[in-house]
Amino acid sequence: MELVDLLVTKEDVLAAYDTLKSVVRHTPLEYDFYLSQKYDCHVYLKREDQQQVRSFKIRGAYYAIKQLTAAQLANGVVCASAGNHAQGVAYTCNQLKVPATIFMPTTTPKQKIDQVTFFGGTEVTVELIGDTFDASSKAAVRFANDNQKTIIPPFDDANVIAGQGTLAVEMLEDLTNENNAADFVFAGIGGGGLISGISAYLKSTSPSTKIIGVEPSGAPSMAAALEQDHVVCLEQIDKFVDGAAVKQVGERNFLHVKTLVDDVIDVPEGEVCSTILDLYSKQAIVAEPAGALSVAALNHYRDKIKGKTVVCVVSGGNNDINRMQEIEERSLLFEGLKHYFIVNFPQRPGALKEFVNEVLGPEDDITKFEYTKKVNRGNGPVIIGVLLKYKQEYPDLLKRVEAFDPSFIAINENHMLYGLLV
Repeated sequence: MELVDLLVTKEDVLAAYDTLKSVVRHTPLEYDFYLSQKYDCHVYLKREDQQQVRSFKIRGAYYAIKQLTAAQLANGVVCASAGNHAQGVAYTCNQLKVPATIFMPTTTPKQKIDQVTFFGGTEVTVELIGDTFDASSKAAVRFANDNQKTIIPPFDDANVIAGQGTLAVEMLEDLTNENNAADFVFAGIGGGGLISGISAYLKSTSPSTKIIGVEPSGAPSMAAALEQDHVVCLEQIDKFVDGAAVKQVGERNFLHVKTLVDDVIDVPEGEVCSTILDLYSKQAIVAEPAGALSVAALNHYRDKIKGKTVVCVVSGGNNDINRMQEIEERSLLFEGLKHYFIVNFPQRPGALKEFVNEVLGPEDDITKFEYTKKVNRGNGPVIIGVLLKYKQEYPDLLKRVEAFDPSFIAINENHMLYGLLV
């Protein structure tokens, strides 16, 4: 099969648009004053977090299922997903009365599992298998093959890609209404379905638009594929950005990115967390980690986007409120404001007061203090967390901690200790 035969076309996306325009929401393309001022450009947010299932995934799922035969629909469908694709499939199957079995990783946030159950109603059975999407996907494929059911892939499928691309049709319609054209479009990459659909349509309709794919630094599977010039499977990934934490991108998606996408960058998970908090506190936008990737990337393109028209796809808003404490923690660590140490304290009255007076700055705060007095010992280890007001103060803090205890351990720099103790 030729490369061109694997690429979704503008016509494919328009066919999907005709099917979906009466089904999915035409989500807003909002001019963002705050981000525009922050980055000295014209930023628009494509608000897929306002879709029925709070993500773009309903587009590809609905269109792919609508292409099945009556016999395939009657026998039921299967999918694997970390959450949003599952919700799209569940919603579609409930609407069309198609039985579905949905495989999800055991690490999927409870909020997303509950949403899948809610959207799917009596048509959907959820199976929690594997610690990662990739393990869950393998289980789904085995189940589908054993039961002659149709797999609805989350990204490596022409119909799914065409469905995801329909948001780009809306995007250009709304930009045209304002006599604008996008100079840059930023979109997150997990398996690659979203960026494939967007690029398939935009590069045929607005070839001058630069399309930038954004991955989490802990799961740069598309960057690895581009570097090796073929799809590869990462040995380990950080699963925090669960909607984009994929060990291996799709073959078809890799070809779309290689052929049509202008650049792929990665953003640290901590920076994604800072972006989530910024969007929420400044604008009351609830973005999930994968949904915030595109906005987080603006800081990495600050010089290139100055004065330009930029669209960021906020791909989803399925953020579990129970994760906010972790999000804040990761943000503070990334910003260089929160630091943890193991420090030996003298086992005598006044030691803590001495530490506060001699080590902490006037605006520093202790956020964690764990200490158990040991009998017959002159000193003992303390786990202590310090929150700075300005990250520039950290080198001076280190000097004061070292003067207090030359054998101290900086936990932030030791990932194993950090994961164990904090």
